[in-house]
Amino acid sequence: MRPSIRTRFTLTFAGLTAVILFSIWGVNTWLLESFYTQDKVKILVDAYEQIDNVLLNGKVPTGPYSEGDDADELSNICQEFGEKYNTTIIIMDSTTGNVLISSARDREFLTDRLLKAWDGTAVKEKYQILEKEDNYLVRRSFNPRLETAYLECLGYFSDESTMVMISTPVASIWESVAISNRFLAYVGAAALLISCVIIYFVTRQITSPIQQLSKLSVQMSHLDFDAKYTGKGKDEIGILGQNMNVLSDRLKETIGELKSANNQLQKDINEKIQIDEMRKEFISNVSHELKTPIALIQGYAEGLSEGMCEDPESRDYYCGVIVDEANKMNKMVRQLLDLAALEFGDNTPVMECFDIVELIRGVLSSADILIQQHEAQVEFEAQGPVPVWADEFKIEEVVTNYLNNALNHVEGEKKIRIWLERQDENVYVHVYNTGQHIPEEDIPNLWTKFYKVDKARTREYGGSGIGLSIVKAIMDSHNKTCGITNTEGGVDFWFSLDGKA
Repeated sequence: MRPSIRTRFTLTFAGLTAVILFSIWGVNTWLLESFYTQDKVKILVDAYEQIDNVLLNGKVPTGPYSEGDDADELSNICQEFGEKYNTTIIIMDSTTGNVLISSARDREFLTDRLLKAWDGTAVKEKYQILEKEDNYLVRRSFNPRLETAYLECLGYFSDESTMVMISTPVASIWESVAISNRFLAYVGAAALLISCVIIYFVTRQITSPIQQLSKLSVQMSHLDFDAKYTGKGKDEIGILGQNMNVLSDRLKETIGELKSANNQLQKDINEKIQIDEMRKEFISNVSHELKTPIALIQGYAEGLSEGMCEDPESRDYYCGVIVDEANKMNKMVRQLLDLAALEFGDNTPVMECFDIVELIRGVLSSADILIQQHEAQVEFEAQGPVPVWADEFKIEEVVTNYLNNALNHVEGEKKIRIWLERQDENVYVHVYNTGQHIPEEDIPNLWTKFYKVDKARTREYGGSGIGLSIVKAIMDSHNKTCGITNTEGGVDFWFSLDGKA
């Protein structure tokens, strides 16, 4: 598992701190001694120059530990450099060998070193010349046996009668480097530990918004746009979080629009498929319905043209069949045109208030001859006028279709009963006929164009299967309902209208 950004921040900081501490330790180990040595060389040269100036401006001491202003000033210089820079200074008369000034506790040892340094008898010591001038030189000496090292300034002063040796131990440099490295190790380890703990908790303020943005991006990748960045910062992370909120809202809106467009596209595709299927079905049904009358018309017309009916009675029969089939075709075409106008919304109903009782009586009066031909008994139960709101012409067509359907299917007692029923603000018109029940599985399909339960019987009375489809289309255009119910002894066809309050 990849470490968190908070852990990586802490580890990176710890690594950088460790590198810096190690670099400081390396500088101390390899460069501090050299730097310290150069600084000590400057101190030795400065001490030489100060003593040389005093000797040039004053009187040179004539004997060991002479007294006077010059001797006091030289003693002060030796004491100052000895206390401040840990140096020992010895000044010797080069002709007599007498020690004029000395800040060393063991003057004999330092005197012996000065003499051996000039006569070259200090063979056991190794030395390295660091700086050399006409009157003096600065060297670094090392005694392998004692494992000691010194920085020494040897030379004559400008009067050429006085020798000097200024010495300081190098061991103090080594000790300073060692102590500095130990101190750096202790302090560095403590600082590294404390800083790692501090940075671990401090980086929470930085990494917490980043982690929140990371979780937000995961939710957005799963199309969850309800999650929002809640940080209040005004820095780059805060600006990024606010931009992600804006992006989330826009993505949500865009995806919603895409889904709506996709749903509409799918709906259009389904409608196109449905229209194609309806078109194919319509062509098939129309072809099937027109095939029989066209065949009959063609057959009887050919019979007439070939002189198969010489007597007037036969010619009248042939002509009657042709006229009858042509009327059926004409009726079916008109019904199809009316149905198409209703289904495509080109025939909007004209709403008006009229008496439904008077309308039904008018339909019954017009159909009186058909009722007598079917030997049916029609009962219409109505008391007084019943005003309704609808398109009177279209509702008359609905009542006519229901009545014709009842006449074509009435059986048994051959009774047809029409009555009105008021429920709240609706008026229900019922047309009942005695006869066989309609199979329940066929009832939903009766409103479909060209659907016929008993095709042989429908053909017998010249039905096309379009009448009930026209009823359904008319009621849909009125935003009202219609239905079929199997009742005792027959079938009840009904539809609803808005009653006048």
